[in-house]
Amino acid sequence: MHTVVIVIHLMIVAVMIGAVLLQKSEGGGLGMGGGAGFMSSRGTANLLTRTTAILAVGFFLTSLFLSWYAGYDRKPSSIIGQPGQTQPAGGSPIAPPTSGGILDSLKKADEQQQNQAPAGPQVPRSQ
Repeated sequence: MHTVVIVIHLMIVAVMIGAVLLQKSEGGGLGMGGGAGFMSSRGTANLLTRTTAILAVGFFLTSLFLSWYAGYDRKPSSIIGQPGQTQPAGGSPIAPPTSGGILDSLKKADEQQQNQAPAGPQVPRSQ
């Protein structure tokens, strides 16, 4: 459904660009207005104006539908927390992830070195 509406939207955009480019420039904004051109009759100008208006309405409606459809399944979220979840009052620390990353292994090595109390003075070892 989403893909079909996107394809229709893009086809409307392409045809609307063509219809706008075919219209006669009344103000000569680009310096190309006036003169007899490919489509210079008054009836053709009315047809292109109506076509552009209809395509603009189609573009607007497909844009509104796509924005509505994108947010249809979106559920509200909160960074504070869910109403049913509560934190313990004692402030117990959250267990670190057991991913086995480099920081975890360095922390474990530090703890092992602190737990091993030396019996007496020792000579530093080179690594």
